[in-house]
Amino acid sequence: MTAQARFPVLPYLVACLFALLALAGLWYGLGKAEILPDAATPTHKLQCASYTPFDKDQSPFDQPFALRPERMDADLALLATRFHCIRTYSMTGLEAIPELARKHGLKVMLGAWVNANPLDNRTEIDALIEAANAYPDVVQAVIVGNETLLRKEVTGAQLAKLIGEVQSQVKQPVTYADVWEFWLKHPEVAPAVDFLTIHLLPYWEDQPTGIDAALAHVAEIRQVFGNKFAPKDILIGETGWPSEGRQRETARPSRVNEARFIRGFVAMAEQNGWHYNLIEAFDQPWKRESEGAMGGYWGLFDADRQDKGVLAGPVSNLPYWPQWLGAGGLIFLATLLLAGRPASTRAALLLPLLAALGAGCIGLWGEMARVTSRYFGEWLWAVLLVGLNLIVLAHGALALAAKQGWRARLFAWLDARGGWWLLAAGFAAAVMMLSLVFDPRYRCFPSAALLLPAMVYLCRPVAAPRREIAVLTLIVGAGIAPQLYQETLLNLQAIGWALVSLLMVAALWRSLRVRHN
Repeated sequence: MTAQARFPVLPYLVACLFALLALAGLWYGLGKAEILPDAATPTHKLQCASYTPFDKDQSPFDQPFALRPERMDADLALLATRFHCIRTYSMTGLEAIPELARKHGLKVMLGAWVNANPLDNRTEIDALIEAANAYPDVVQAVIVGNETLLRKEVTGAQLAKLIGEVQSQVKQPVTYADVWEFWLKHPEVAPAVDFLTIHLLPYWEDQPTGIDAALAHVAEIRQVFGNKFAPKDILIGETGWPSEGRQRETARPSRVNEARFIRGFVAMAEQNGWHYNLIEAFDQPWKRESEGAMGGYWGLFDADRQDKGVLAGPVSNLPYWPQWLGAGGLIFLATLLLAGRPASTRAALLLPLLAALGAGCIGLWGEMARVTSRYFGEWLWAVLLVGLNLIVLAHGALALAAKQGWRARLFAWLDARGGWWLLAAGFAAAVMMLSLVFDPRYRCFPSAALLLPAMVYLCRPVAAPRREIAVLTLIVGAGIAPQLYQETLLNLQAIGWALVSLLMVAALWRSLRVRHN
């Protein structure tokens, strides 16, 4: 019987079908749309949303500082279809906002940025007073400072003095905005304002609250403040949920969770007659550099001003999942074509599964890199890890193939350097583990980037530089418990990273037992 006749066609085809169904199920499961009660409709506008006018290629740190009037005009036209008002945070560059708001029928809660520089504060306060007096029909309240006490840039007494100065020169109510805890830490500020503006962000709190308990937490804090500071009104000046980023204990960012929180909060606020402002109108990519991926994805619309489905209609965590499925299908097919005929019945069963695993891991890592990478170095790191995964996928696939001709030569080249591929994967795992142990707050879990190398080299150990591998094994293994302790066992993303790290440790350890030729 010839080698060609022994090719296990039926097991191979069954395994291919199963692998393709698993790959399709992965992306469909991630992207399947959910139906939730609408918060905003064409006949029902919401109260207010935070607005910063930056395009996705801009930030407040740009020099020279140049906002685009046409962008602000288009933004306010869009927001006027969903909201009655907007909240701003600074006067610098936003002098045209009141006039544009009037044009589009919006009210404004006008903010002045207060920091540790008295000259900056004077410029902001003077502009705030001037705009409030020039547009009394548009400016419904003024906000003197945003989270200035949190940043420790002024004292409570200094802030109260600034508030009093503004109060004496405008007719609108005057307030200050900060995380709710800082109102309790600085009781001298509350008597100075006409109403309190508190920030309630369950995801960002020191003890994060998961989506299932987040609304109850908001309601509890709102009731405490309503009782404590009566008869002064309470404005919930910021509340929302990120659509992308890392999980913090039970608090997991996603578009669906953002929609669940926003829609549930709006219903609760309207039922209780609360005043509120949602954060924020549009995703702000520039915030990712200082706050991690999460900071850039609090918008109700994305940075391209496209609806994310947060306020109304079906919402999907990954609305373009078909594109990722298509890319994964190409990687799957390319892997099978590269390998050619499997070497055995066992290989015929394993090869499609390996191809699907590789396609899924590369796609998941690609999506994570797309939303989390902040600057050139992180993009380069992401691209290098994609390249490593492609090399490892090719190495593993050819190991299962009946190798002849160029396939045999390519496998020999890859196999001779297998220890270096494992060393690269171990190095990446060690770097990421150290980051997640010592600087975890703004870092996401890179499980998808290293699952494939861990699995391939666990199942097929390779000879690698022993001293370096031993050090990497120690670093990755020693970091598992500390990072789990920090994240708690409620964090499923942290548990997933711990499991991948365990697989990597096992792969590295097994390589230490392979004899060098």
